[in-house]
Amino acid sequence: MAIEIRELVIKTTVSENKNEGKGNSGKDSSAKEELIRECVDKVMEILKYNKER
Repeated sequence: MAIEIRELVIKTTVSENKNEGKGNSGKDSSAKEELIRECVDKVMEILKYNKER
């Protein structure tokens, strides 16, 4: 039996701290970009899989 998700709710809280991240912004930025890239790849795989079904 297939399960269909008709609505997906994602909640998040974003805060900007000006004192954090000084001196490590290059490393933090590249880590965030890598995480975003991995998430996008995973979502694209899921969408492709669902489309094929």
